[in-house]
Amino acid sequence: MSMPNHQSPPPPCVVFEDDQILVVHKPPGWNTHAPAPYAGEGIYEWLKYREARWASLAIVHRLDKDTSGLLVFGKTPMANQSLTQQFTNRTISKRYLLRTDRPVSRDEFQVVSTIVRAGERYVSETKPGFGDHAETRFCILEKASRWTLLEAQPITGRTHQIRVHAAAEGIPILGDSLYQGSGFPRLCLCAAQLDLDHPKSGRRLHFQVEPGFDQSPAKLRRAALFSLGLAAETTAYREFHGAGDGPETGLYVDRLGDYCLIQSETPPSIRFDSNSTSGGPDAGVYHKIWTRHVRRTTPAEAAPRHLSGPVAPERFVVLENGVRYELSLQEGYSVGLFLDQRDNRRRFLANHIAADFPLFQADPPTSGTIPEVLNTFAYTCGFSVCAALGGARTTSLDLSRKYLEWGRRNFLLNGLAPDRHEFIYGDCFEWIRRLAKKGRLFDAIILDPPTFSRSKEHGDFRTESDYGMLVTSVLPLLKPDGRLFASTNTARVAPEDFLMQVRRAVQASSRRIVQEHYVPQPPDFPVTREEPAYLKTVWLRIA
Repeated sequence: MSMPNHQSPPPPCVVFEDDQILVVHKPPGWNTHAPAPYAGEGIYEWLKYREARWASLAIVHRLDKDTSGLLVFGKTPMANQSLTQQFTNRTISKRYLLRTDRPVSRDEFQVVSTIVRAGERYVSETKPGFGDHAETRFCILEKASRWTLLEAQPITGRTHQIRVHAAAEGIPILGDSLYQGSGFPRLCLCAAQLDLDHPKSGRRLHFQVEPGFDQSPAKLRRAALFSLGLAAETTAYREFHGAGDGPETGLYVDRLGDYCLIQSETPPSIRFDSNSTSGGPDAGVYHKIWTRHVRRTTPAEAAPRHLSGPVAPERFVVLENGVRYELSLQEGYSVGLFLDQRDNRRRFLANHIAADFPLFQADPPTSGTIPEVLNTFAYTCGFSVCAALGGARTTSLDLSRKYLEWGRRNFLLNGLAPDRHEFIYGDCFEWIRRLAKKGRLFDAIILDPPTFSRSKEHGDFRTESDYGMLVTSVLPLLKPDGRLFASTNTARVAPEDFLMQVRRAVQASSRRIVQEHYVPQPPDFPVTREEPAYLKTVWLRIA
């Protein structure tokens, strides 16, 4: 039996793709590649691990995190070799657009210098023999009352080259605080044009994008991730993520179909209405007080308060990767779907965890075998729905009858028959023991427990101290060569400590990890120094 794979259009950031190359439009504020092992994914990792056909993507050039514009990735050894040679021989043409608010005295000029690193910055030197040779051509395209638009053509490709040369000429780029540019919501530098020879055909290709200098980086990032309007496959996502997206620390905005939910520890200090969101004037806007002490609040206290626009019905439907989910703004603290697990749920649809790491074998050894998936702490069964759509038979465990019934409705929304799957009400720890006694075995097990839980049968569970015990308890249920998904959303546990708990539990159970893939929170939950990561997830193939 072959597992069905989710076929979806590429994300909007993809400008061009064929069997040799992938050209994307990187928004500002997103790294080309991850800066550290447990940081948020760069656009390269996010694409590479998204589709099996992109598993061999290779980086042949980079853009600074805050620079937007065109990037080309190679998909084959032939493409990698050709593109690298074209960059080396300078036959690839790159043209950037930039804004400055400083006076520009010449219409056209060229800067030739050497560039030397000085701490976090680079400086332009005219002394020969120091640093790397760098050459940039500038010309004015437009003069406005408050800024000048220039085109920059880098002849060489040094780090920060255009930014350094612009600053050295007394025209630092608007928004470039590192090089004394005036304050602005984003760095006004965009790799707007890219011309290259196709690695296979030799045909000259031309790509061009708009810089979007007057749009917020947060909106540009979401526009790179999600299609809007009738083509939308995803209508529920994090629209603004605190200090990860701007100076509004402690302010979070979720787009939920026709509604927007604002979360903050205090009432919003800025006016946030339907015109402030991607939903436009027709969006219903709600606000919820965000608290770290969820258990101390009643459902009524935790429920969002309507601010403006249409009032949401008791239940409404959103899309995520083409899957339908029922949400509610009247159920207390949570709306029915944890948006930060979107990419992990998608892995069940695509049968693809990472490069050379399928979720299920493409051709199970026994003809007609249906993979079995156990979803513990299932909540409203979002993972179960995706696993079922991916061809698996699911067993969902949860302590709440209400949420399991909600999960059944999610199955029905997607044309799935709930009676072909199991929904088990009760304490997850107790049912894990019962299933082990019955000799049940699963091809994949999902562990996404709450940070803290309490039950009469088991007592207290705390992620930071008890996660390893939870892993140990489910391993007898995992088939040889099975997949284990382990997740925690507590910021109190470092990624290294979380992974150590999981690895030690596997080793203590005399099992062996054959493959491991760590997944941070998705790019609409950007990770910065001011807004550190909280979500840690890992996929394991265990022998």
